[in-house]
Amino acid sequence: MGWGRMLLLGNLGQQLDIEDQRRELQELRSRMRSESGGAVRDIELRLDILERQSDEMKLYLAALVRYLAAKGPIDLREFAKLVDEVDAEDGAADGRYQGKLP
Repeated sequence: MGWGRMLLLGNLGQQLDIEDQRRELQELRSRMRSESGGAVRDIELRLDILERQSDEMKLYLAALVRYLAAKGPIDLREFAKLVDEVDAEDGAADGRYQGKLP
């Protein structure tokens, strides 16, 4: 692993180093899962849920952008004002929206 392998074997040496690192990471993940038990599984479940929600939001956003673009030009200043208004609705103008969707 490391310099010698890369110098002697070039790209093959790098690939071997990468595979060694991949194996080591997998071992660490396995050990972490077994040591922390349900906590890691709970975090993984929550991450899966968040990924699905994020993917769904991206889908709706892409469809909305296409819909609006098909309707005609968007006034960017007007749109920015609307974003600021929606951002402040949940009590904090922080670039996030914690309120309910219509």
